[in-house]
Amino acid sequence: MAASERRSHPEEATEPIGDGGPTEAARFIAEAVAELATMARRHRLDTLGFLLDMAQLEAEEQVRFRVLRSTQ
Repeated sequence: MAASERRSHPEEATEPIGDGGPTEAARFIAEAVAELATMARRHRLDTLGFLLDMAQLEAEEQVRFRVLRSTQ
């Protein structure tokens, strides 16, 4: 592997090159789950909407944690 292809953060070492890494994945998941939660609530699937909201919060927390950790 060329030096330019190496990841700068060890937590991203297991992600395939070009995948965006775990931070980008968590951002994508947060957005996708937010849309699903809206759909669930629109159809009065309240428990499912709540669980999806919790998944969104967890994904957003992962993004915050990883961004904070990368700036230290």
